[in-house]
Amino acid sequence: VQLQASGGGLVQAGGSLRLSCAASGRTLSNSCMGWFRQAPGKEREFVAAIRWSFGNTMYADYVKGQFTISRDKAKNTVYLQMNSLQPEDTAVYYCAAGYGTILSMMPHIRAYNYWGQGTQVTVSS
Repeated sequence: VQLQASGGGLVQAGGSLRLSCAASGRTLSNSCMGWFRQAPGKEREFVAAIRWSFGNTMYADYVKGQFTISRDKAKNTVYLQMNSLQPEDTAVYYCAAGYGTILSMMPHIRAYNYWGQGTQVTVSS
């Protein structure tokens, strides 16, 4: 599956962005779609994930209530709505897809086999 992330940019603190991840090349049935981020000098970390077929979602504690993940089955696209952005949210955001992922594995990088190219999100103070 090919993943194309978009929607990043420069925003002031308190602002919002919506990231999109368009998938192609393989059915997303039985997949789990995730968003991860990587700030300069830091490891890539889990942000949110959604199971494509059932819509179960999972969030990292540090984005709960701030970010929302959703999917549009007709468009084969996953979204990440990010509100109340802060400078610490600055990172490259990656979307990823995994198949046969059990719930407990959703936050783990190794559960994902396919990765998009990343989109830069910069939040200014």
